[in-house]
Amino acid sequence: MNLTLDEILKSQKIQKNVIRRTPMEGSSTFSQMTGAKVFLKSECLQKTGSFKVRGAYAKITTLSKEEKRKGVIAASAGNHAQGVAYASALEKIPCTIVMPVSASPAKVAATRSYGAKVILEGAIYDESWSKAVELSKKTGGTIIHAFDDEKVIAAQGVIGLEILEDLPDVDEIIVPIGGGGLAAGILKAIKTKKPHVKIIGVQSSGFPAMKKSFDEGKLLSVEGKRTIADGISVKKPGEFTFKIINELIDDIVLVDDSEIVKAMFLLMERAKMVVEPAGAVSLAYLLEKKTGKGKKVVPILSGGNVDMYLLGQIVAKGLTEMGRMVKISVLLTDKPGALKEVVDQISSLSVNIVEVIHDRLSSSIPAGTAGVTLSLETQDEEHAKQLISFLKKKNIKFKLVI
Repeated sequence: MNLTLDEILKSQKIQKNVIRRTPMEGSSTFSQMTGAKVFLKSECLQKTGSFKVRGAYAKITTLSKEEKRKGVIAASAGNHAQGVAYASALEKIPCTIVMPVSASPAKVAATRSYGAKVILEGAIYDESWSKAVELSKKTGGTIIHAFDDEKVIAAQGVIGLEILEDLPDVDEIIVPIGGGGLAAGILKAIKTKKPHVKIIGVQSSGFPAMKKSFDEGKLLSVEGKRTIADGISVKKPGEFTFKIINELIDDIVLVDDSEIVKAMFLLMERAKMVVEPAGAVSLAYLLEKKTGKGKKVVPILSGGNVDMYLLGQIVAKGLTEMGRMVKISVLLTDKPGALKEVVDQISSLSVNIVEVIHDRLSSSIPAGTAGVTLSLETQDEEHAKQLISFLKKKNIKFKLVI
């Protein structure tokens, strides 16, 4: 495959009037936090909630009449599934999506809502992919690959063109990497037009397949570990994508889940944006390393499809990570007023008590005492430290609950 800028420009025309041109806006909050001039490219506001629909639509529109008649097949746990289903609905062609049995019920429902036939098969993506290949051989349906396809890569490269149109003097772009389709397309677009622009790829430390491949100079696979960034949890990158990335990218870096949680939390609280874990890794890296000081930096927020149950956990964990939530366990004498005494002491420091759990009956609680767990909201990390110091000074015996 020899992807050219012309292919990306053709894809831009195909997408026009169908695929949303997502906004790119400066963020004073994140600029102050990092020292860079930060502009957020919000693919989380794309149709179906992810950049994936660009590649799916561009690929499907180029199929022959006979190929469209037989329909398309894809394997995906989420964003690619919805992108292919939505694009198929626009083209009015049959669509089958194979998803792992562990796929989020919300994502399965969203995929079906676009008219796709959903088959739940396999414990992991690789098993779903095998089923998709089997169905393709049986039905003649065309497989729409999530990233390792020239048309798909070219379509994702349109994001790079949009960035250059909106911010011609951009210095640095930070892009999430899973299989590499998004990064490969953007690299080809940007480096062809403005080779001096620095491009950094970001992976989850749980699935560093492209990072390891880039470091070794050859395509490698990884077993991977558990991570909340399931959208970029790819064991082996694409052959085409690796070739482009290995040749053009400036660096590939890693972030862990705690850094991702912090970025998601700040995006919700400060930017009023819901971004999924895989989509927030670019900002997570920028917030942690504070690269590009004084330069115009664009983190790409690649998707916004978050499971609602996970979102609740992100808020709770984000508050803890930011030093805004402290949970303590206190053992009190079981007598009237004992709890009030502690609560009054805490309240005097302008700390908000969010939750109180009172326990007299557990086997670990000695007779004549009561265990109390308090969830406390503080203003920031410094306020939290003041609280801990205050409790120690007042001789209140407590344990921090992690």
